[in-house]
Amino acid sequence: MICKAGFVSVGVLLLVFVFGPAQAEQAYVALPDVVVTAQREKRLADELPAVEGAKIYSGKKTSYVDLQQKPVIINNNYRQALDQTPGLLVSEESTPLISIGYRGLAPDRVQFTQVLKDGVPITADMYGYPEAYYTPPFQTVDHVDFIRGGAGLLYGPQPGGAINFVTKEPYAAGPFALVTENAGGSHGLYSHYTGISGTLDHAGYYAYVHHRQSQGFRDHNSQSEVYYGGSKVQWNGPSDARWGLDFDIYNEKHGEPGGLTRADFDGDPHKTTRLNDHFELNRYAGALNFEKDLDEAKSLYWKTFGGYYQRLSWRQRGGGFGTLPSGAASWTNDIQDQEFYSAGTEGRFKETYDAFGFNDHVLTGGILYYHSTSPRSDKRGTSADADDGDLRQKSRRTMNTVSVFAENLFRLGRLMVTPGVRLENIWQGIKEKENLDKTTVPLADDRQYDFVPLFGLGMEYEITPKAQVYTNISQSYRPKTFAQAVPTGSGQTVNGDLEEGNGWEVDFGVRGRPVDFYNWDINYFFMRFDDQIGTSGTTVDNVGDAAHQGVELANQLDLIGVFDALNDTSHGKNLGQLDLFANIMVLDARFIEGPNKGKTPQYAPDFIFKTGLEYHKDRMKLRLSGTFVDDHFGNDTNTTQFLVPSYKVWDLTTDVKVYKDMVSIFGGINNLFDEHYYARVNAGGIDPADGRNYYGGLKFIW
Repeated sequence: MICKAGFVSVGVLLLVFVFGPAQAEQAYVALPDVVVTAQREKRLADELPAVEGAKIYSGKKTSYVDLQQKPVIINNNYRQALDQTPGLLVSEESTPLISIGYRGLAPDRVQFTQVLKDGVPITADMYGYPEAYYTPPFQTVDHVDFIRGGAGLLYGPQPGGAINFVTKEPYAAGPFALVTENAGGSHGLYSHYTGISGTLDHAGYYAYVHHRQSQGFRDHNSQSEVYYGGSKVQWNGPSDARWGLDFDIYNEKHGEPGGLTRADFDGDPHKTTRLNDHFELNRYAGALNFEKDLDEAKSLYWKTFGGYYQRLSWRQRGGGFGTLPSGAASWTNDIQDQEFYSAGTEGRFKETYDAFGFNDHVLTGGILYYHSTSPRSDKRGTSADADDGDLRQKSRRTMNTVSVFAENLFRLGRLMVTPGVRLENIWQGIKEKENLDKTTVPLADDRQYDFVPLFGLGMEYEITPKAQVYTNISQSYRPKTFAQAVPTGSGQTVNGDLEEGNGWEVDFGVRGRPVDFYNWDINYFFMRFDDQIGTSGTTVDNVGDAAHQGVELANQLDLIGVFDALNDTSHGKNLGQLDLFANIMVLDARFIEGPNKGKTPQYAPDFIFKTGLEYHKDRMKLRLSGTFVDDHFGNDTNTTQFLVPSYKVWDLTTDVKVYKDMVSIFGGINNLFDEHYYARVNAGGIDPADGRNYYGGLKFIW
């Protein structure tokens, strides 16, 4: 029934917008194709435009991260990629997995932020298991869009906003181009990428492969290996219709060398406490996209997507915080296999219209249907390194979602007002088929439905043509995960009055670009995150409310541009661009209700400061960047062993063309001054960060 409702709704949208404007369709005249190419303009860090496709960004705090302006980034170094985005904390680890926190929200697998690739969710399950174990390799990414907090309502309800990795478009200037890149570095690092791309008549294509591997810096069991391949085909049809088809495959394996105590970290951060633990991820995904300009004022955007996601782990039993496994349990292991079969379809529309004596108001809206089926099995191996074992738990989880959303941008002279709404309908269920840990209670067979309306309002006022004041207030929603809705552990229960996590967030700021060589953005934010779900004893319950507030400030200045402006010279034409950037988030986060009242939420430092120098010239990029993070805790109870001391890390990277535009060399030194630090700690102990390490490589373009 849910499936039919979702597809019928999208079908109605397609019929209305594809076949409705017949008169406008007849007015189109086919013209010869014109291909225009240009070198990407070097620009200062920027926010997203007011309107892009069917997405409205006016009255929202956003960031546009152009990876093509940075030197080549190897091994998906998120610290380097996101060093110009205040509010984000990279919880670094020694595996290819990703953990990013936002304004004091927990970073583990970016679970409080919607993570997308080309607008398509790439978490294991959007709501039941919203963890991002995968992001596309940076070699395939053109830029990253970041929409803060509840302002990302058109992407999803998460309180941490949305991060969208936008991949490269097909090469438009000819039928064939090839890029290949090879790099090596410390700890046996090897990275390879090859992409081919081109445009033939109305069709463009882009295909790529990527592989990287490393032995890691720990003594044992810190090896990792990634294989990735994908393709993108685009076709520009008649009557302003555009089609796109994407597909990618991802496989990742890594060892889990275990956590350390503080004494072990201080003595030997390379130590390994887990010799047999390892992790594997397999992902296959595809998406079909359609865009159509119905007339000069109306456009339709539709996509359907789906895929398969498998998360596997083998972990030795026994042990504790940073300690070696011991006792009888250590002769066995836990084997967990979670699979996610998902599919979704989303239709969006945009209409530009005139009203109230003003022009170019923009209405956008749409509907999303999403389904996932997720079988899970847990086995007990009879040795510490067993690959298989006896079945102990088996369950089947399902999720269905229908989301309806709309926003309207009213342009009222210098004032722009954007109200928005998102209506979430979520059905989830869990059926246990076996659970040897439940001997006194029946196996779970539970289904739940939640309806959550969310509202937002953004405003922006143009003080001058080069400065704006903006504000946004939006609600957010944290759905119950599978494990929170129906826990499978022995003796665990769920409070019958369990509420989903909910919040609201305010941004108020001023931003501007008074001159071409300088831009700035300063804002105050306040976030309430109530009814957070956690465990109280053996009961899953709402354990607390938290308030997060602070200030973010970002500046970027082209020093050569300043010199030229002060001296009426034009050295920038010959010398290039030397950007000095600095941004800071000052944060005050506290639990105001619940058992942790008065304590600081995990990964909520008082400040995060990022700065650096970046030099650009036609044939050279050179970048020195630093990240400074104040001390904070890795848990909500603020226990001493979970303290993360303050740290400062500098990175030096470069990218130089040595033969025309065809051959480049690149390299870098991560942790330039060999900082002894860690940025991640969990129940298994401290996850140490690497010391000074190096990489270098060669890139060919034909």
